[in-house]
Amino acid sequence: MFPRFKFSKLLVFISPIYAFVCTLYNSVHTNLLRHVERNHMTITMTLGNRIAAAAVVCFVLTAMASGQTQSPQQLAWSILQGGTSNSNVEQRVTAVSALAVITADPKAVTTAEQALQDPNPSVRSAAATTLGVLKSTSSIPKLEQALKDTDPAVIMSAANALVQMNNEQGYDTYYAVATGQLKGGEGLVGSQKQELNTLLHNPKDLAETAFEQGIGFVPFGGIGFGAFKAIHDSGQNAILVKATAYKMLAKDPDPRSEKALINATADPQWQVRAAAYDALAKRGDKSVLSQISNGLTDQQQQVQYAAAATVAQLSALR
Repeated sequence: MFPRFKFSKLLVFISPIYAFVCTLYNSVHTNLLRHVERNHMTITMTLGNRIAAAAVVCFVLTAMASGQTQSPQQLAWSILQGGTSNSNVEQRVTAVSALAVITADPKAVTTAEQALQDPNPSVRSAAATTLGVLKSTSSIPKLEQALKDTDPAVIMSAANALVQMNNEQGYDTYYAVATGQLKGGEGLVGSQKQELNTLLHNPKDLAETAFEQGIGFVPFGGIGFGAFKAIHDSGQNAILVKATAYKMLAKDPDPRSEKALINATADPQWQVRAAAYDALAKRGDKSVLSQISNGLTDQQQQVQYAAAATVAQLSALR
């Protein structure tokens, strides 16, 4: 027997749509009658007219039903793909960033890779960051290509993503930013210095990018958000950029990076010195202890604490 309660619900659903269509038809029909009467003609609503109205109702219901048959997964991807192709830049950035939690569906990587070609640098930066969070090793060639971008934020986002996958070119980028020179005199990409010049001449953009990515100068040797913000607002962003770059060398296996960190413990800027100690502690090479003990008598208290923590950590390693 046909389930009456379901049919009742269907009637409730259809009725307002049918009423709307009929109202629309009657309005058109009335206007048509007035036009015809002026020409001494008559018109009636024939069976064919009524069938046409019913057809419109069927079309509306079919269109709505097709949307309702989407699975939650299909609907989810419809939303995300709509966001990544939205004309609003902020919407695209948000949608691309949201892809970072989708580790079980390769479509997230594909979509983020496509966003690396977005005309807006904020979207490209978000795409690179997402690929880093997903640790998409298959995307490494595309991220290496992103190091050639003309926008500093995109370059740093790509470098950060590559570092998360222990890629050498990612470390090379941070080494160049930290030391102001290239490893072995070679270019970052294809022996070109354009990328390095772009980075070094845009410290404000780099500082903001580092902070947004959560890799900025928070905390190093006891410096917290307040100190970070004070430096950032003072316009001394180059200090933050340099400190952040040294921090990112913590896991670079290249001995040249370790040497650069040791040298940085004598940097004129205390924030850079503290960052260098922080990175050395994370590297875990106790053989450098004899070269960094001077930090225990540093005149800047934050650096002294950072050095003490580094020495304590390395001394405890077996």
